[in-house]
Amino acid sequence: MRRRLIKKLCMVFGPKFPRIWLILCLVSVFVLIVLSGSSSSSSVESVTLTVKPDIYANYRRLKEQAVNDFLDLTSLSLGISELKELTVCGKEREHYVPCYNVSGNLLTGFKNGEEFDRHCEVSQGEPYCLVRPPKDYKTPLSWPVGRDVIWNENVKITKDQFLSSGSMTKRLMLMEENQISFHSDDGLMFDGVKDYAHQVAEMIGLGSDAEFHQAGVRMVLDVGCGFGSFGAHLLSLKLMPVCMAAYELTGSQVQISLERGLPAIIGNFNSRQLPFPSLSYDMVHCAECGILWDDKDGLLLIEADRILKPGGYFVLHGSSLSTKKGSMASPIEEFARKICWTFLAQQEETFIWQKTIDAQCYSSSVQGAIPPCREEREDIQSYYQPLASCLGGTTSKRWVPIQNRSSGVQQDEFYEDYESSLSALRNYWSLLTPLIFSDHPKRPGDEDPLPPYNMIRNVMDMNAHYGGLNAAFLEEGKSVWVMNVVPIRARNTLPFILHHGFVGVLHDWCEPFPTYPRTYDMLHANGLLSYLTSERCSITNLLLEMDRILRPEGWVVLSDEVGSIEKARTIATQIRWEARVIDLENGSDQRILVCQKPFVRK
Repeated sequence: MRRRLIKKLCMVFGPKFPRIWLILCLVSVFVLIVLSGSSSSSSVESVTLTVKPDIYANYRRLKEQAVNDFLDLTSLSLGISELKELTVCGKEREHYVPCYNVSGNLLTGFKNGEEFDRHCEVSQGEPYCLVRPPKDYKTPLSWPVGRDVIWNENVKITKDQFLSSGSMTKRLMLMEENQISFHSDDGLMFDGVKDYAHQVAEMIGLGSDAEFHQAGVRMVLDVGCGFGSFGAHLLSLKLMPVCMAAYELTGSQVQISLERGLPAIIGNFNSRQLPFPSLSYDMVHCAECGILWDDKDGLLLIEADRILKPGGYFVLHGSSLSTKKGSMASPIEEFARKICWTFLAQQEETFIWQKTIDAQCYSSSVQGAIPPCREEREDIQSYYQPLASCLGGTTSKRWVPIQNRSSGVQQDEFYEDYESSLSALRNYWSLLTPLIFSDHPKRPGDEDPLPPYNMIRNVMDMNAHYGGLNAAFLEEGKSVWVMNVVPIRARNTLPFILHHGFVGVLHDWCEPFPTYPRTYDMLHANGLLSYLTSERCSITNLLLEMDRILRPEGWVVLSDEVGSIEKARTIATQIRWEARVIDLENGSDQRILVCQKPFVRK
């Protein structure tokens, strides 16, 4: 049998078949070596990718394909198991937010308002599925058009909810057939946002709202933010507002604000501390936010004091407060004196207090009813800890009045690390942008056509370090905002991030993030995968959570060690993302994984 086969091959190739066959084998091996750029050693190495997007484009694509094929084989050799077949969630989960299960919380025993808080331990063990968008979901409009017009089907709000909304910021809306439009702030409305902001500015002694910066106001926590109109106006004044509201099954203030491209996060003044460090905000604003501030023996006001910077403002607006001077909610006024707040002014339904700039005030015998926290408590990260009955931040080195913000910046303990991070990120991003997106054509009228900028507004840096990605975007003049997330148990750089006027939050990436599905256009993380592996958290669960909060056609950029990138790429392929791996070509063992979520899963 073998002789017959050899005779047939000899008839085709001639009598010198063995020599030709040997030459063909050698040539094949040589071609593979050229494409892979690796030796025949047993070590796992990635193919080097030439960073010249405008030259040798076809050659670059061949090498990229070689990298991806090589990593497929490497994943198998490392024994990376495949995910179980993931199904698409049902229609009832189109707006699903984990950890907020009121009925489950009640059954577990939470009560007195705690059932509305975040309880991820109750949701553990729930089966994973891929959250799908609504049937008529559309890609959000580019900024700034998308700030004023959003697609009705992208959010969950009923007509009855829209018509019954009564707050000032909610009235500035118009629901059309398939869109929700927000009135431009032209100042023509008597109770318009612009008039209201001007009123607040006058009450703290300013000539207009354009002078907020002069009073040291830059970071504003807008509690119960309506649908974001006040925050949108503050953004136009170069301030950084953060909308925060409780989880809502429908008509969510946070979901609609994020859909408009405004910074927002689910959170509430209820039974736990907020995921911000002490001394984070220059102003806490509440306009008909529904919070009973004098409830729980003043613990909610103590929490507001904790996150307010020295000299910061507490602004309260609502029809439930008395409009007669001197007869406002007396429990609030009385408790405000105990925590060293000065009552500044009242106009109609708006009241403003200012936090003291004197840390010694809290230890005086006159104000001794509410004691300052002990120093050891100051070191505890405020990640959903129970509300404290002591005043936080009083012994912090960051106790600097907001009017003196510039003092001590150069001496900040993170300053050199920040500069190093920013320098590295400039190089990293200049490499990444043309490499990944150079093949995208420029459309007529596009000033900035290349992703990740032309359809990117909401960005999350999942392991923010010192806010370098945020700073790099600002230097490039891009119209994006970044949610800088600092993982708990990592070095707490969040005070530094907030000090520089960036949005930030603490988070445990072993748990879901407190936001609605499809609320971010781009997710970035440097070193997060290997960090989670060391924390024994699931990379699979992380990528499934990223899929939930990423909008269709959104981008993921992960930079990490080669082993973590290989595993992430395998999972990304299984959840049907388009994925490619890039070698930094600097001798580093770091790799970059770039993925795009499809609009429709095949």
